Amino acid sequence: MIVPCAAVLFDVDGTLVDSTPVVERAARRWAAGYGIDADAYLSGAHGRRTSDRVAEFLPASEVRAATERLDALEAADTDGITALPGALDLLAAMNGLPWAIVTSMDRGLLAARSTVAGVPLPRVAVTAEDVADGKPDPSGYLLAARRLGVDPAGCVVVEDAPAGIAAGRAAGATVLAVGTSHDPAELGGADLIVPDLTSVRATARGLGVSGAARPSGGQQ
Repeated sequence: MIVPCAAVLFDVDGTLVDSTPVVERAARRWAAGYGIDADAYLSGAHGRRTSDRVAEFLPASEVRAATERLDALEAADTDGITALPGALDLLAAMNGLPWAIVTSMDRGLLAARSTVAGVPLPRVAVTAEDVADGKPDPSGYLLAARRLGVDPAGCVVVEDAPAGIAAGRAAGATVLAVGTSHDPAELGGADLIVPDLTSVRATARGLGVSGAARPSGGQQ
């Protein structure tokens, strides 16, 4: 099927880049220093800004320093970071279809991980520093659409995590989820689900998608 759109807005971690080993290693080292249960922290961290998740475990006065500490641990470790299946082929052949990145990472982490994974950065990249509220708030996707000069309702958001899916839906976009980090049962807020980006191609009119499932919770 062809999913018509004026632009595509991609999440990064879990969608274009696999950094799960790095995130888990860094979180466990960081959590030990603060007496935090690492598994509890990680259980709700995926797809969200570090500062937002840290704020759920530490007093407000400690959030900034703790966030900087965790970001530094993640930035210093790139072992195991790779592009996810289909990501590089899709981005190399966007056929003139405008695209942007909307990530919960800061600029430094985005630069480090995209370089290691070989993922090109587009003209428009919205990072954690660019918005007051992170996913599931739609601010990042709304800002990316505005910078591209397109209507958010005419965009396809490509996401892997429930928080990002919620952000895309709240922005009014069509949401295509990839099952690269979560069980499909957790992605019911999306309009369509594919296993990964190998089944997605860009056309002049939008995204060509094969083998997609439509979850019961998706928009009709």
